[in-house]
Amino acid sequence: MTGPGGDTGPGALNKLISISDRIAGMEGKDAGIAVLGSLDDPVRHRLYRFVAAHGQPVGRDEAAAGAGIGRPLAAYHLDKLVDMGLLTASYQRPAGRGGPGAGRPAKVYARSGAEFAVSVPPRDYELAARLLAAAVESDETGTCQSALEGAARRRGASAGQCRRAGDSGPELALAALGEHGFEPFRDSGGTIRLGNCPFRQLAADYPGVVCAMTLALVEGVVSGVLEHDQGSALRAWLAPRPGCCCVAIGTGQPESDDTGES
Repeated sequence: MTGPGGDTGPGALNKLISISDRIAGMEGKDAGIAVLGSLDDPVRHRLYRFVAAHGQPVGRDEAAAGAGIGRPLAAYHLDKLVDMGLLTASYQRPAGRGGPGAGRPAKVYARSGAEFAVSVPPRDYELAARLLAAAVESDETGTCQSALEGAARRRGASAGQCRRAGDSGPELALAALGEHGFEPFRDSGGTIRLGNCPFRQLAADYPGVVCAMTLALVEGVVSGVLEHDQGSALRAWLAPRPGCCCVAIGTGQPESDDTGES
């Protein structure tokens, strides 16, 4: 069995198990350091990235094929990622199977909602962001909100303009947003959705402030990439949907959503 850094044998297995055991007794920043440190194992890192990139739960066979490893090794590392809080596990039958004779449900994995952040020496940028968001929200004149959206739009435009010319507007937008942690993808209708909200916790407490800021940021990205592809008709709008950021990008209206969240 392959261990961290490519090590093999019982020693590597014991090292991986001890990491998981230590995390169970940790809290806060210490747990974050241990969890993120465990991703130094290249196999575990590949599996995590593969599962995280999928919008639907992933089975062991699919994850093993995606990471280029055997199923037993994939199952071991996937379960360790669950132990560490990076993934969640559930059981479900393959689509189209049900009733007697359908077989046992398969174990599937998805990225968890847990967040881990590490800074050495300690920093608390989230506290600063919360204080600023609270200040913007308390400004009844709207001046601070307008200033925030203007700054976000300019920053987005700069990110869009930095993309290399030659690609289409949508591809440029996908690349720029991907670099900022939005995990963009195309839905079944071709609309660009954002699979991750980098400001999720802040948006949960200050949705009006943060979602408007995010829309302005993405609008800026669109305006920036349009300088390379002036024939594109891209636009951004608020279109929340479960599991995604609140903004969508496309050339028309998105698929209708009955519910959503940032």
